Amino acid sequence: MRLLVTGGAGFIGANFVHRAVARGDEVTVYDALTYAGNPANLAGLDGRSGYRFVHADVCDASTLSMVMPGHDAVVHFAAESHVDRSLVDPDRFVTTNCGGTATVCRVAMEVGVGRVLHVSTDEVYGSIGEGSFVEGDPLAPSSPYSASKASSDLIALSYHETFGLPVVVTRSSNNYGRFQFPEKVIPLFVTRLLAGGRVPLYGDGGNVRDWCHVEDNCAALERVLADGEVGTVYNVGAGAEVDNLDLTRRLLDLCGADESAVQYVADRPGHDRRYSVDTTRIRSLGWAPSRGLDEGLAETVAWYRDHQDWWEPLLGDAR
Repeated sequence: MRLLVTGGAGFIGANFVHRAVARGDEVTVYDALTYAGNPANLAGLDGRSGYRFVHADVCDASTLSMVMPGHDAVVHFAAESHVDRSLVDPDRFVTTNCGGTATVCRVAMEVGVGRVLHVSTDEVYGSIGEGSFVEGDPLAPSSPYSASKASSDLIALSYHETFGLPVVVTRSSNNYGRFQFPEKVIPLFVTRLLAGGRVPLYGDGGNVRDWCHVEDNCAALERVLADGEVGTVYNVGAGAEVDNLDLTRRLLDLCGADESAVQYVADRPGHDRRYSVDTTRIRSLGWAPSRGLDEGLAETVAWYRDHQDWWEPLLGDAR
């Protein structure tokens, strides 16, 4: 398959690209290389048959129109994705996440791409006290980030409803694994602990997230890309719900630190208490997560421990 992967130098995108190239797909990575788009994430792919990289902005319709023809599918990762940054610069999130998605869909419609996979997040549903969200539940995003992603979902789905563009959407729970920029909680905490520092824990640490290893999410994306029904949303989650204090203690143990390394800080505005998604629909396609949380965290900590040369240069841009 010939794939155009927007945001392919980012965290989830790069993991997806490595899998696709190893599988023998022809892959064009299209990335603006903002702070979280790292060429080092794609190390070893230059020169591989069928692989190429295009340095361009996802909002640049002219360049997209030149690059996209000839591809069988677009996998659209390109997005601003950090909640804390969206509180400081929300306009940037609207421009990239909404405007970029609209541009991708319009160009895909014009050039006749066979499928567009729009990669989104469970944060679009907002918080839930009990139970789990299903795909048809109302969206109630709490941050400029999640609001921009909810809007981008609706933009992508509208192109299917109005113009017949073959769109599929995934909404995944929190991902973790290699290549994640050290501003998100797991790589932030791991890199600080490995360097002998302290970690900032929001509020009482009681916020609950479902943690899905990036390789499991990529496997879900591959399944939806191949077999998902167009115009349909698929929730992706691992069923590994823990609160942030529990997560922190697991990371302390793996990094050889104790609770004196935890610094409790004021909670951030609009911090959702719990995310949880029902994954019946994606499991009906034959997908299931392959890693438990303990296994995945141990693997992730080992990767960051062994790749200090990857994350140390990034610390100046992390928040």
